[in-house]
Amino acid sequence: MIHYDKFTLENGLRVLVHEDQTTPMAVVNVLYDVGSRDENPAQTGFAHLFEHLMFGGSVNIPDYDEPLQMAGGENNAYTTNDLTNYYIQLPAENIETAFWLESDRMMSLAFSKKSLEVQRKVVVEEFKEHYINKPYGDVWAKIRELAYTTHPYRWMTIGKELSHIENAKLEDVKAFFFKHYTPVNAILVVGGKVTLAQVKELAEKWFGDIPGGEKYERHLPQEPAQTAARKLEIKAKVPLDALYKSYPMYPRSDRRYYAADLVADILGGGSSSRLHQVLVKEKKLFSNIDCYHFGSLDAGLITIEGKLVKGVKMEDADTAIKEEIRKLQSEDINERELQKVKNRVESMLAFEDISLLSRANNLAFYELMGDASLMNSEFANYDQVTAEEVHAETLALLDDKNSNTLYYYADNQ
Repeated sequence: MIHYDKFTLENGLRVLVHEDQTTPMAVVNVLYDVGSRDENPAQTGFAHLFEHLMFGGSVNIPDYDEPLQMAGGENNAYTTNDLTNYYIQLPAENIETAFWLESDRMMSLAFSKKSLEVQRKVVVEEFKEHYINKPYGDVWAKIRELAYTTHPYRWMTIGKELSHIENAKLEDVKAFFFKHYTPVNAILVVGGKVTLAQVKELAEKWFGDIPGGEKYERHLPQEPAQTAARKLEIKAKVPLDALYKSYPMYPRSDRRYYAADLVADILGGGSSSRLHQVLVKEKKLFSNIDCYHFGSLDAGLITIEGKLVKGVKMEDADTAIKEEIRKLQSEDINERELQKVKNRVESMLAFEDISLLSRANNLAFYELMGDASLMNSEFANYDQVTAEEVHAETLALLDDKNSNTLYYYADNQ
């Protein structure tokens, strides 16, 4: 059970406090309710670009990292399709430095052509290094375009194309900031060797005077139900043929999400999973194979991903995966097998809770979902899933007409 207190400032900033007196450290985590799904389709990559711009200095603090290092702290950030999250870890006695840094860039980020040019170059290089020049780097760009026709999950967090970042104008960047980076669209989580009274005082002092802004109301185009299988074949300079099969699944808040997550684990969650046991160990068709999803807030994708053993035909590998899916669909789920994957989930959730930083991140995420207390009922949601529900989801989710298949061939010429 993760204990926390919650209060809201007059400007709309939600603040969660997780006291842990067993550590000398503190974490200050600021989550903004904006991700790549909130971008203009003609200006993608802005949410991720902002993750970089936020470290480019604010009006009163030209160098973000220097005062933090002086306080013995470290920081990082990440952007997803759904959110942007910034966090600082530092000795608890220096916690006010973190409040000062985070509040200043929320209130008065320094917008300059120079900062934009510097961070634009960083993002462009990242795009080239990880998505254009890296083997299999374009896989998710291809899968998203195949699986989504309408919803903004159809482009990657880094952006749909390089030109969107290359052509970003300072006024567009400013408009994005003032729309999303406001107290009413943010969640502040403070954890570690702190007290509720201390955090209330610091939050009021450093964030209380920032204008709340307008609450961002999301009206995203909904993805229509898929009615026919889709397939794409590409060739690239990669070491091995690879096969990807993606199936639409449920939003994170849907009760069926938990059964779907267990289906992914049964199929391809680790070396004891069905796909690994049969297709890697027994039939030796794949050198590795996994089944996973990203836990996205809107309807995501369950994906089977595997690298083929050299000499194996793509069609044979695909047929073998379909056969394992049919087996799973045609039989009752064994209670022992179901309990095994539930135990795996329980141990993963328990491992996440060990780290103070992870606890703070998770509290922010569940608060974004609607209620931070959901974090404490998460395993119960998995534990309540029945074998019948799992079986029903194997039929509903893994229907071939819902499949999006990518044959990724190694071009050996």
